[in-house]
Amino acid sequence: MGPVIGPLIIAGVLVDEEKAKALEEVGVRDSKKLSPRRREALAPKIKDAVVRCSYAELQPAEIDRYVLSKRRLRKLNFLEARAMAMVIEDLRPNVAYVDASDVSAERFGKQIQEFLSFDVEVVSEHGADDKYPVVSAASVLAKVRRDEAVSRLSEKFGGLGSGYSGDPKTIRFLRSWVRSHPSYPWFVRTSWATARRIMDEVR
Repeated sequence: MGPVIGPLIIAGVLVDEEKAKALEEVGVRDSKKLSPRRREALAPKIKDAVVRCSYAELQPAEIDRYVLSKRRLRKLNFLEARAMAMVIEDLRPNVAYVDASDVSAERFGKQIQEFLSFDVEVVSEHGADDKYPVVSAASVLAKVRRDEAVSRLSEKFGGLGSGYSGDPKTIRFLRSWVRSHPSYPWFVRTSWATARRIMDEVR
């Protein structure tokens, strides 16, 4: 959820309960604790160990629309719950484990269920990507796909860095862009505080 540049990627993996151990054996962990190179190495092993994987991709314009909306429900948590529901709908599991974005994990799980057309147990917990190998695996795939998207953007528009607000390369790119353009490019989340601050400083 944190990057100021690039899409928000939700990934899910479908595994047979009896074969879930295979994910532990390939060494999946919370993607935030792994280097990009390690995540890339794990991705094909994860895909080999699962029945199927699914993705939902949210572009910055859609994210900005929800973040800037005055309606209470139209916030990023709502958007992410809907995207997770899309992935769950596609995979059709008996039980879905999700990493809760809302401060209330229970509320987040219920919000996901409201979008689903079939009955499924949704286990919504904070830190699920560190607790359940199936969620760790999904987080790795999501990060790898996002890194690939940012890499393609860098090839076309110049070095963007990782796209995160804490990355000096990303900040340099944003500063340089607003000095020579009237607005941010389509792949920047303009509603993010970092993007607004840089625009104010440069202008």
